[in-house]
Amino acid sequence: MGKSNSGFSEAGLRRMRDVLEGHVESGKIPGVVALVGRGGETHVEAIGTMRHDGGAPMSRDTIFRMASTSKPVAIAATMVLLDECRLRLDDLVQQWLPELADRQVLKRIDGPLDDTVPARRPITVRDLLTSTFGLGMDMTSLGTPIMDAIFENGLTPDLPVPMPEPDEWMRRLGTLPLMHQPGERWQYHISNDLLGVLVARVTGQSFETFLRERIFDPLGMKDTGFHVPADKIDRLPTLYAPDPQTGEFHVWDEAKGGRWSAPPAFPGGGGGLVSTVDDYHAYFRMLLNGGMHGGERILSRPAVQLMTTDRLTSDQNAVRTAMARDNVHLSFGQGQHGGWGFGMAVRTYRGDYAPIGQFGWDGGSGTSTYADPDNQLTGIVLTQVGMSVPNSARLIHDFWTTVYQAIDD
Repeated sequence: MGKSNSGFSEAGLRRMRDVLEGHVESGKIPGVVALVGRGGETHVEAIGTMRHDGGAPMSRDTIFRMASTSKPVAIAATMVLLDECRLRLDDLVQQWLPELADRQVLKRIDGPLDDTVPARRPITVRDLLTSTFGLGMDMTSLGTPIMDAIFENGLTPDLPVPMPEPDEWMRRLGTLPLMHQPGERWQYHISNDLLGVLVARVTGQSFETFLRERIFDPLGMKDTGFHVPADKIDRLPTLYAPDPQTGEFHVWDEAKGGRWSAPPAFPGGGGGLVSTVDDYHAYFRMLLNGGMHGGERILSRPAVQLMTTDRLTSDQNAVRTAMARDNVHLSFGQGQHGGWGFGMAVRTYRGDYAPIGQFGWDGGSGTSTYADPDNQLTGIVLTQVGMSVPNSARLIHDFWTTVYQAIDD
Protein backbone atom coordinates (compact mmCIF):
# COMPACT_ATOMS: atom_id res chain seq x y z
CA MET A 1 0.00 0.00 0.00
CA GLY A 2 1.41 3.38 -0.99
CA LYS A 3 2.20 5.84 1.76
CA SER A 4 2.25 9.62 1.79
CA ASN A 5 5.12 11.40 3.53
CA SER A 6 2.91 12.10 6.55
CA GLY A 7 2.25 8.49 7.54
CA PHE A 8 -1.15 8.31 5.83
CA SER A 9 -1.79 5.64 3.22
CA GLU A 10 -2.70 6.94 -0.22
CA ALA A 11 -5.61 4.49 -0.33
CA GLY A 12 -6.82 5.77 3.05
CA LEU A 13 -6.75 9.38 1.89
CA ARG A 14 -8.65 8.38 -1.27
CA ARG A 15 -11.26 6.72 0.92
CA MET A 16 -11.58 9.92 2.97
CA ARG A 17 -12.23 11.92 -0.19
CA ASP A 18 -14.67 9.32 -1.51
CA VAL A 19 -16.65 9.36 1.76
CA LEU A 20 -16.79 13.17 1.87
CA GLU A 21 -17.83 13.25 -1.80
CA GLY A 22 -20.61 10.80 -0.98
CA HIS A 23 -22.04 13.17 1.61
CA VAL A 24 -22.00 16.04 -0.90
CA GLU A 25 -23.46 13.91 -3.70
CA SER A 26 -26.31 12.90 -1.38
CA GLY A 27 -27.60 16.47 -1.66
CA LYS A 28 -27.61 16.89 2.12
CA ILE A 29 -24.25 18.71 2.40
CA PRO A 30 -23.67 21.43 -0.25
CA GLY A 31 -19.93 21.62 0.37
CA VAL A 32 -17.12 20.75 2.74
CA VAL A 33 -13.48 21.69 3.29
CA ALA A 34 -11.32 19.25 5.26
CA LEU A 35 -7.69 19.29 6.38
CA VAL A 36 -5.56 16.63 8.01
CA GLY A 37 -2.05 17.46 9.18
CA ARG A 38 0.66 15.20 10.50
CA GLY A 39 4.25 16.19 11.04
CA GLY A 40 5.07 18.76 8.41
CA GLU A 41 2.56 17.43 5.89
CA THR A 42 -1.01 18.56 5.25
CA HIS A 43 -3.71 17.14 3.03
CA VAL A 44 -6.72 19.27 2.06
CA GLU A 45 -9.98 18.43 0.31
CA ALA A 46 -12.44 21.07 -0.93
CA ILE A 47 -15.63 19.53 -2.32
CA GLY A 48 -18.98 20.93 -3.43
CA THR A 49 -20.36 24.44 -3.57
CA MET A 50 -20.97 27.50 -1.42
CA ARG A 51 -24.77 27.24 -1.75
CA HIS A 52 -27.09 24.25 -1.77
CA ASP A 53 -28.36 25.31 -5.20
CA GLY A 54 -24.90 25.63 -6.70
CA GLY A 55 -22.82 28.77 -6.84
CA ALA A 56 -19.07 29.12 -6.44
CA PRO A 57 -17.07 26.00 -5.54
CA MET A 58 -15.69 25.44 -2.05
CA SER A 59 -11.98 26.22 -1.85
CA ARG A 60 -9.14 25.85 0.61
CA ASP A 61 -9.52 29.47 1.71
CA THR A 62 -13.32 29.41 2.18
CA ILE A 63 -14.18 31.18 5.44
CA PHE A 64 -16.58 29.37 7.80
CA ARG A 65 -18.58 30.35 10.86
CA MET A 66 -16.80 28.29 13.50
CA ALA A 67 -19.65 28.29 16.08
CA SER A 68 -18.57 26.42 19.23
CA THR A 69 -15.23 25.46 17.70
CA SER A 70 -14.43 29.07 18.63
CA LYS A 71 -14.07 27.91 22.24
CA PRO A 72 -10.70 26.08 22.00
CA VAL A 73 -9.15 29.09 20.22
CA ALA A 74 -10.66 31.98 22.19
CA ILE A 75 -9.60 30.40 25.49
CA ALA A 76 -5.96 31.13 24.58
CA ALA A 77 -6.38 34.82 25.44
CA THR A 78 -7.02 33.96 29.09
CA MET A 79 -4.04 31.58 29.10
CA VAL A 80 -1.76 34.42 27.96
CA LEU A 81 -2.91 36.44 30.97
CA LEU A 82 -2.24 33.49 33.29
CA ASP A 83 1.26 33.08 31.82
CA GLU A 84 1.95 36.77 32.50
CA CYS A 85 0.49 36.66 36.04
CA ARG A 86 -2.08 39.28 35.09
CA LEU A 87 -4.62 36.69 36.23
CA ARG A 88 -4.37 33.80 38.68
CA LEU A 89 -6.48 30.66 38.59
CA ASP A 90 -8.04 31.32 41.99
CA ASP A 91 -8.47 35.10 41.69
CA LEU A 92 -12.01 36.24 42.43
CA VAL A 93 -13.48 37.52 39.17
CA GLN A 94 -15.64 40.13 40.92
CA GLN A 95 -12.76 42.62 41.02
CA TRP A 96 -13.09 42.90 37.21
CA LEU A 97 -16.67 41.63 36.87
CA PRO A 98 -18.49 43.26 39.82
CA GLU A 99 -21.78 42.13 38.28
CA LEU A 100 -20.88 38.63 39.53
CA ALA A 101 -20.40 39.59 43.18
CA ASP A 102 -22.79 38.37 45.90
CA ARG A 103 -24.49 35.71 43.80
CA GLN A 104 -27.75 33.99 44.64
CA VAL A 105 -28.26 30.35 43.63
CA LEU A 106 -31.52 28.61 42.73
CA LYS A 107 -32.76 26.12 45.30
CA ARG A 108 -34.06 23.98 42.41
CA ILE A 109 -33.04 24.12 38.76
CA ASP A 110 -36.72 24.31 37.74
CA GLY A 111 -37.76 26.69 40.50
CA PRO A 112 -38.82 30.36 40.33
CA LEU A 113 -36.00 32.86 39.92
CA ASP A 114 -36.54 34.36 43.39
CA ASP A 115 -36.39 31.02 45.25
CA THR A 116 -32.68 31.15 46.05
CA VAL A 117 -29.96 30.76 48.64
CA PRO A 118 -26.69 32.75 48.84
CA ALA A 119 -23.69 31.36 46.96
CA ARG A 120 -21.37 29.48 49.30
CA ARG A 121 -18.32 31.22 47.86
CA PRO A 122 -17.37 33.79 45.19
CA ILE A 123 -16.67 32.88 41.56
CA THR A 124 -13.01 32.38 40.53
CA VAL A 125 -11.12 32.48 37.25
CA ARG A 126 -10.77 28.70 37.52
CA ASP A 127 -14.57 28.37 37.62
CA LEU A 128 -14.86 30.28 34.34
CA LEU A 129 -12.07 28.31 32.66
CA THR A 130 -13.63 24.96 33.58
CA SER A 131 -17.20 26.11 32.79
CA THR A 132 -18.26 25.45 36.38
CA PHE A 133 -19.12 28.97 37.59
CA GLY A 134 -22.79 28.05 37.94
CA LEU A 135 -24.64 29.26 34.85
CA GLY A 136 -24.81 27.95 31.32
CA MET A 137 -26.72 26.35 28.50
CA ASP A 138 -28.36 23.26 29.97
CA MET A 139 -30.23 21.46 27.21
CA THR A 140 -31.69 19.08 29.80
CA SER A 141 -33.47 22.03 31.46
CA LEU A 142 -35.18 23.69 28.49
CA GLY A 143 -38.45 25.36 29.47
CA THR A 144 -37.42 26.15 33.04
CA PRO A 145 -37.68 29.77 34.24
CA ILE A 146 -33.89 30.20 34.33
CA MET A 147 -33.34 28.88 30.79
CA ASP A 148 -36.20 31.03 29.51
CA ALA A 149 -34.60 34.07 31.18
CA ILE A 150 -31.20 33.29 29.62
CA PHE A 151 -32.76 33.26 26.15
CA GLU A 152 -35.00 36.30 26.73
CA ASN A 153 -32.08 38.43 27.95
CA GLY A 154 -29.95 37.77 24.87
CA LEU A 155 -27.27 35.93 26.84
CA THR A 156 -26.79 33.36 24.07
CA PRO A 157 -26.02 33.95 20.38
CA ASP A 158 -29.10 35.58 18.86
CA LEU A 159 -31.52 33.10 20.44
CA PRO A 160 -34.06 34.62 20.21
CA VAL A 161 -32.77 38.20 20.54
CA PRO A 162 -29.35 39.63 19.60
CA MET A 163 -26.63 39.74 22.23
CA PRO A 164 -26.06 43.31 23.48
CA GLU A 165 -22.65 44.95 23.88
CA PRO A 166 -20.53 43.46 26.69
CA ASP A 167 -21.33 45.89 29.53
CA GLU A 168 -25.08 45.57 28.98
CA TRP A 169 -24.70 41.79 28.58
CA MET A 170 -22.94 41.71 31.96
CA ARG A 171 -25.64 43.86 33.54
CA ARG A 172 -28.34 41.44 32.39
CA LEU A 173 -26.32 38.43 33.49
CA GLY A 174 -25.96 40.00 36.92
CA THR A 175 -29.75 40.14 37.37
CA LEU A 176 -30.08 36.34 37.20
CA PRO A 177 -29.40 33.76 39.90
CA LEU A 178 -26.93 30.96 39.30
CA MET A 179 -28.24 27.51 38.44
CA HIS A 180 -25.68 25.76 40.66
CA GLN A 181 -23.16 26.67 43.34
CA PRO A 182 -19.80 27.97 41.97
CA GLY A 183 -17.48 25.09 41.16
CA GLU A 184 -20.19 22.49 41.54
CA ARG A 185 -21.20 21.38 38.03
CA TRP A 186 -20.14 21.83 34.42
CA GLN A 187 -22.40 24.20 32.45
CA TYR A 188 -22.01 24.81 28.75
CA HIS A 189 -21.09 27.95 26.82
CA ILE A 190 -21.80 31.10 28.85
CA SER A 191 -18.47 30.93 30.70
CA ASN A 192 -16.64 31.16 27.37
CA ASP A 193 -18.39 34.41 26.50
CA LEU A 194 -17.73 35.67 30.04
CA LEU A 195 -13.99 35.07 29.60
CA GLY A 196 -13.96 37.44 26.64
CA VAL A 197 -15.41 40.21 28.82
CA LEU A 198 -12.88 39.37 31.54
CA VAL A 199 -9.94 39.59 29.09
CA ALA A 200 -11.15 42.96 27.79
CA ARG A 201 -11.53 44.43 31.29
CA VAL A 202 -8.16 43.12 32.52
CA THR A 203 -6.26 44.34 29.45
CA GLY A 204 -8.16 47.51 28.61
CA GLN A 205 -8.33 46.30 24.99
CA SER A 206 -11.21 44.80 23.07
CA PHE A 207 -11.29 41.01 23.19
CA GLU A 208 -10.71 40.81 19.44
CA THR A 209 -7.76 43.23 19.53
CA PHE A 210 -6.05 41.21 22.26
CA LEU A 211 -6.66 37.92 20.44
CA ARG A 212 -5.34 39.38 17.22
CA GLU A 213 -2.18 40.81 18.77
CA ARG A 214 -1.31 37.79 20.92
CA ILE A 215 -2.70 34.79 19.02
CA PHE A 216 -3.96 35.43 15.49
CA ASP A 217 -1.17 37.63 14.07
CA PRO A 218 1.73 35.62 15.54
CA LEU A 219 0.22 32.42 14.10
CA GLY A 220 -0.55 33.97 10.71
CA MET A 221 -4.31 33.46 11.21
CA LYS A 222 -5.12 36.21 8.73
CA ASP A 223 -8.71 35.14 8.04
CA THR A 224 -9.81 34.63 11.66
CA GLY A 225 -11.94 37.17 13.52
CA PHE A 226 -15.45 38.00 14.65
CA HIS A 227 -16.69 39.20 11.24
CA VAL A 228 -15.79 38.94 7.57
CA PRO A 229 -14.62 42.20 5.90
CA ALA A 230 -16.33 43.28 2.69
CA ASP A 231 -13.30 42.34 0.55
CA LYS A 232 -13.53 38.73 1.77
CA ILE A 233 -17.31 38.29 2.00
CA ASP A 234 -17.43 36.32 -1.26
CA ARG A 235 -15.42 33.59 0.52
CA LEU A 236 -18.16 33.11 3.17
CA PRO A 237 -20.77 30.49 2.18
CA THR A 238 -24.47 30.63 3.01
CA LEU A 239 -25.20 28.89 6.33
CA TYR A 240 -28.21 26.57 6.46
CA ALA A 241 -30.37 25.11 9.23
CA PRO A 242 -32.40 22.42 7.45
CA ASP A 243 -35.95 21.71 8.55
CA PRO A 244 -35.84 18.77 11.02
CA GLN A 245 -39.03 17.25 9.55
CA THR A 246 -38.56 17.76 5.80
CA GLY A 247 -34.81 18.37 5.42
CA GLU A 248 -35.59 21.45 3.34
CA PHE A 249 -32.71 23.94 3.34
CA HIS A 250 -33.59 27.05 5.35
CA VAL A 251 -31.10 29.92 5.32
CA TRP A 252 -29.70 30.49 8.82
CA ASP A 253 -27.33 33.25 7.74
CA GLU A 254 -26.49 34.81 4.40
CA ALA A 255 -23.00 36.08 3.68
CA LYS A 256 -23.73 39.61 2.42
CA GLY A 257 -25.82 41.51 4.96
CA GLY A 258 -25.73 38.60 7.40
CA ARG A 259 -24.64 38.39 11.03
CA TRP A 260 -20.93 38.10 10.20
CA SER A 261 -20.84 40.87 7.57
CA ALA A 262 -20.18 43.60 10.18
CA PRO A 263 -18.45 43.71 13.58
CA PRO A 264 -20.79 42.29 16.26
CA ALA A 265 -21.96 44.16 19.34
CA PHE A 266 -20.65 41.24 21.39
CA PRO A 267 -17.48 39.41 20.26
CA GLY A 268 -18.37 35.97 21.59
CA GLY A 269 -15.55 33.62 22.54
CA GLY A 270 -18.15 30.89 22.89
CA GLY A 271 -19.18 30.82 19.24
CA GLY A 272 -18.45 34.02 17.33
CA LEU A 273 -15.30 33.33 15.29
CA VAL A 274 -14.96 32.87 11.55
CA SER A 275 -11.91 31.10 10.16
CA THR A 276 -10.36 28.74 7.59
CA VAL A 277 -8.88 25.25 7.74
CA ASP A 278 -5.33 26.62 7.45
CA ASP A 279 -5.78 29.18 10.23
CA TYR A 280 -7.15 26.53 12.59
CA HIS A 281 -4.41 24.12 11.58
CA ALA A 282 -1.81 26.71 12.63
CA TYR A 283 -3.48 27.06 16.04
CA PHE A 284 -3.84 23.35 16.78
CA ARG A 285 -0.29 22.64 15.57
CA MET A 286 0.89 25.25 18.07
CA LEU A 287 -0.91 23.35 20.84
CA LEU A 288 0.64 20.06 19.71
CA ASN A 289 4.04 21.81 19.74
CA GLY A 290 3.62 22.73 23.40
CA GLY A 291 2.85 26.40 22.71
CA MET A 292 5.55 27.02 20.09
CA HIS A 293 5.02 28.30 16.55
CA GLY A 294 8.20 28.26 14.53
CA GLY A 295 10.72 29.90 16.84
CA GLU A 296 8.14 31.95 18.74
CA ARG A 297 6.46 30.95 21.98
CA ILE A 298 2.73 31.73 21.96
CA LEU A 299 1.77 29.94 25.20
CA SER A 300 3.82 28.21 27.87
CA ARG A 301 3.91 24.41 27.81
CA PRO A 302 2.15 24.19 31.23
CA ALA A 303 -0.63 26.46 29.93
CA VAL A 304 -1.19 24.14 26.97
CA GLN A 305 -1.14 21.12 29.28
CA LEU A 306 -3.77 22.71 31.54
CA MET A 307 -6.01 23.46 28.56
CA THR A 308 -5.74 20.03 26.98
CA THR A 309 -6.10 17.65 29.94
CA ASP A 310 -9.32 16.78 31.76
CA ARG A 311 -10.04 19.28 34.53
CA LEU A 312 -13.39 17.98 35.81
CA THR A 313 -14.26 15.91 38.83
CA SER A 314 -16.80 13.12 38.36
CA ASP A 315 -19.47 15.24 40.05
CA GLN A 316 -18.76 18.25 37.83
CA ASN A 317 -18.94 16.06 34.76
CA ALA A 318 -22.50 14.86 35.43
CA VAL A 319 -24.18 17.58 33.32
CA ARG A 320 -21.66 17.23 30.50
CA THR A 321 -22.24 13.48 30.36
CA ALA A 322 -26.00 13.99 30.38
CA MET A 323 -25.80 16.49 27.51
CA ALA A 324 -23.65 14.27 25.32
CA ARG A 325 -24.53 10.67 26.10
CA ASP A 326 -28.13 10.90 27.28
CA ASN A 327 -29.36 13.50 24.78
CA VAL A 328 -28.14 12.10 21.48
CA HIS A 329 -31.33 13.44 19.89
CA LEU A 330 -29.97 16.95 20.58
CA SER A 331 -26.28 16.41 19.80
CA PHE A 332 -26.54 13.63 17.20
CA GLY A 333 -23.83 11.80 19.09
CA GLN A 334 -21.31 14.65 19.15
CA GLY A 335 -19.51 15.53 22.36
CA GLN A 336 -19.06 12.02 23.75
CA HIS A 337 -15.45 12.23 24.89
CA GLY A 338 -15.62 11.94 28.68
CA GLY A 339 -13.62 14.96 29.79
CA TRP A 340 -13.28 18.74 29.50
CA GLY A 341 -10.18 20.88 29.79
CA PHE A 342 -10.26 24.65 29.31
CA GLY A 343 -12.60 25.55 26.43
CA MET A 344 -12.47 22.12 24.82
CA ALA A 345 -13.27 18.45 25.13
CA VAL A 346 -10.57 15.98 26.15
CA ARG A 347 -11.03 12.31 25.34
CA THR A 348 -10.77 10.20 28.50
CA TYR A 349 -12.02 6.87 27.14
CA ARG A 350 -11.83 5.14 23.80
CA GLY A 351 -15.34 5.21 22.39
CA ASP A 352 -14.48 5.32 18.69
CA TYR A 353 -11.39 5.41 16.48
CA ALA A 354 -9.72 8.32 18.28
CA PRO A 355 -7.32 7.63 21.17
CA ILE A 356 -7.44 8.91 24.73
CA GLY A 357 -5.89 12.38 24.92
CA GLN A 358 -7.38 13.77 21.70
CA PHE A 359 -8.62 17.34 22.31
CA GLY A 360 -10.81 19.88 20.50
CA TRP A 361 -14.49 20.51 19.91
CA ASP A 362 -17.39 20.61 17.47
CA GLY A 363 -19.66 23.44 16.37
CA GLY A 364 -23.39 23.65 15.77
CA SER A 365 -22.78 25.12 12.30
CA GLY A 366 -21.31 21.78 11.18
CA THR A 367 -17.66 22.19 12.16
CA SER A 368 -15.15 19.93 13.93
CA THR A 369 -11.56 20.64 15.02
CA TYR A 370 -9.29 18.29 17.01
CA ALA A 371 -5.66 17.46 17.65
CA ASP A 372 -4.22 14.12 18.75
CA PRO A 373 -0.89 14.13 20.64
CA ASP A 374 -0.36 10.36 20.32
CA ASN A 375 -0.40 10.51 16.53
CA GLN A 376 0.81 14.14 16.24
CA LEU A 377 -2.28 14.68 14.14
CA THR A 378 -4.61 17.60 13.47
CA GLY A 379 -7.94 17.38 11.71
CA ILE A 380 -10.39 20.08 10.70
CA VAL A 381 -13.63 19.56 8.78
CA LEU A 382 -15.93 22.49 8.01
CA THR A 383 -19.41 22.56 6.47
CA GLN A 384 -22.19 25.15 6.23
CA VAL A 385 -25.01 22.87 7.47
CA GLY A 386 -26.17 23.46 11.03
CA MET A 387 -27.01 20.62 13.39
CA SER A 388 -30.77 21.08 13.26
CA VAL A 389 -30.52 17.73 11.44
CA PRO A 390 -27.87 14.99 11.83
CA ASN A 391 -26.36 15.33 8.34
CA SER A 392 -23.26 17.35 9.23
CA ALA A 393 -22.72 15.31 12.42
CA ARG A 394 -22.69 12.12 10.34
CA LEU A 395 -20.18 13.66 7.95
CA ILE A 396 -18.03 14.67 10.92
CA HIS A 397 -18.12 11.15 12.35
CA ASP A 398 -17.21 9.68 8.96
CA PHE A 399 -14.39 12.19 8.50
CA TRP A 400 -12.77 11.15 11.77
CA THR A 401 -13.20 7.46 10.99
CA THR A 402 -11.49 7.90 7.64
CA VAL A 403 -8.72 10.06 9.13
CA TYR A 404 -7.79 7.31 11.56
CA GLN A 405 -8.17 4.43 9.12
CA ALA A 406 -5.76 6.28 6.81
CA ILE A 407 -2.93 6.27 9.34
CA ASP A 408 -0.30 3.79 8.12
CA ASP A 409 3.03 3.77 9.94
